[in-house]
Amino acid sequence: MSDHHNEPFWRKYIFSVDHKIIGIQYGITSLLFLLFGFTLMLVMRWNIANPGEAVPFVGGLLSEEGMLTPDRYNSFGAMHGTIMVFLGVVPLAVGAFGNYVVPIQVGAPDMAFPKLNMASYWVYFIGGVIMLSSFFMPQGTASSGWTMYAPLASIANTGETVWLISMLFLITSSLLGSANIIVTVVQLRAPGLTWMRLPFFVWTQFITSFLLLLAFPPLQAAAIFQFMDRVFGTSFFLPSGLYVGGEVLNVAGGGTPLLWQHLFWFLAHPEVYVLILPALGIVAEILANNSRKPLWGYRSMVYSGIFLGFMSFVVWAHHMFLTGMGTTMAAFFQTTTMIISIPSVIILSSLFISLWGGSIRFNTPMLFALGFLPMFGIGGLTGLPLGLASADIHLHDTYYVIGHFHYVVAPGTIFALIAGIYYWFPKVTGRKTNELLGKIHFYGSLVFMNGIFFPMFFQGLAGVSRRLYDGGETYLHAQGAIQYNDFMAFSSQMLFFFQLFFIYNLIYSLFKGEKSSSNPWDATTLEWGAAPSPPLPHLNFKEIPNVYRSAYDYSSSDALNKGVDFIPQNKKLEKA
Repeated sequence: MSDHHNEPFWRKYIFSVDHKIIGIQYGITSLLFLLFGFTLMLVMRWNIANPGEAVPFVGGLLSEEGMLTPDRYNSFGAMHGTIMVFLGVVPLAVGAFGNYVVPIQVGAPDMAFPKLNMASYWVYFIGGVIMLSSFFMPQGTASSGWTMYAPLASIANTGETVWLISMLFLITSSLLGSANIIVTVVQLRAPGLTWMRLPFFVWTQFITSFLLLLAFPPLQAAAIFQFMDRVFGTSFFLPSGLYVGGEVLNVAGGGTPLLWQHLFWFLAHPEVYVLILPALGIVAEILANNSRKPLWGYRSMVYSGIFLGFMSFVVWAHHMFLTGMGTTMAAFFQTTTMIISIPSVIILSSLFISLWGGSIRFNTPMLFALGFLPMFGIGGLTGLPLGLASADIHLHDTYYVIGHFHYVVAPGTIFALIAGIYYWFPKVTGRKTNELLGKIHFYGSLVFMNGIFFPMFFQGLAGVSRRLYDGGETYLHAQGAIQYNDFMAFSSQMLFFFQLFFIYNLIYSLFKGEKSSSNPWDATTLEWGAAPSPPLPHLNFKEIPNVYRSAYDYSSSDALNKGVDFIPQNKKLEKA
């Protein structure tokens, strides 16, 4: 500890090897990226409702007339998706929560490889800076959608090249971080912390790390191939006889654009579970704590999570039903898609049942966790028609897909991540957040999240395509659904307004918030029961704790006999 106090500022807080500082770095950086990605969405939503009109406040940054041009709209769409997923949600879910919470929950003094941990953050940071730099390039950012489908992405402006370089950094960061989490969980668990005593949050981070470690390399290879197509004249994804501007493109040819789709979706579908599994882990921790009950079906949830991770690798081609695959392959991917819904339903049902008969506390983390359950349910159920080729033919590339995906990620995953921020804020800072501001933030976000995304289902069913600069203004057959654009734009603005309560709450509470005890939630897991708030620098604990019981010993007979409704994992009960 004395060495820690003697460290210079840059070594202590900037280039730190302490997992807690690195977790905070990931958290702050990813939240800033989420805010930036959100502002891109605000501009796009306003433009869809008011096509051809000058954008208020930021119009001068977009064009001389103050309008969002169609080309820039495309680039904003591509960057919104990329920034929110790869620079926002994944680094927050795995980089921030995984880094900060997992070592303490398993009773470890730090990550297994602290310097590797520091490297993972700075590689991520550099990748983010490279991605943002494309906004200042003469030709602008990547504009081929966040999926960067070949051959368009292979021949488009130089922003695509910057996107590929950035993604190589982001993928490398994820590989370093995921390997670190796996080794930490396997090797550094506290004495007595068996696999079935692990908090469910640790299990979700563990499974997620395997997904990242196995699914990202194919995309990394694909990004290198596409970079070579763009810079060195290869043709991994460029077919012969490709016409561009009325002329045959002079390339070697022989490549196939479908190869890019396969490699991309082999990552991108497991990526969905990279987003949702940590969210389910956070919600499980908060529900158990605030219902004062153990998780119902804990073992089933663990086995379902493992099965979910395995199955996520064999469903990717349900994104590609329209590529002309045969009926046999379509039937296979339809079947696996239906099968993968089963473990998701088991986990969600277990969380719902865990509430039954509980003494529920409706604090801010609990409200966001409860809000997550039906929102994720809507996201999951609306995804089932997209897994059937017959329905997907009509719904593919419509706003229905956007609605489905955003229900999983926005009011789903992001609600869970916000719940986690409120829940672990006292652990990180030693202070509590303001409950009134938190509840205003929740109810406003719940209403207007649905105001943005629920109308998308009606627009998609009416046949309105995604990625339209004017929002479908010229779609005569869907005029009845276009009217929702104004309401969705208003909802997005109001959603931004309610996030100001969140930002103010965090900043105010950091300096002026009520001081917290080491265990303000009366929780059972090691970060609350064995570590001070905030945990000790570079050590976490005064001594490595021993674990004597399951992660969720709430309202057990042993506890009630002692006159309490919980027993921390590290507390050894004396025999009568």
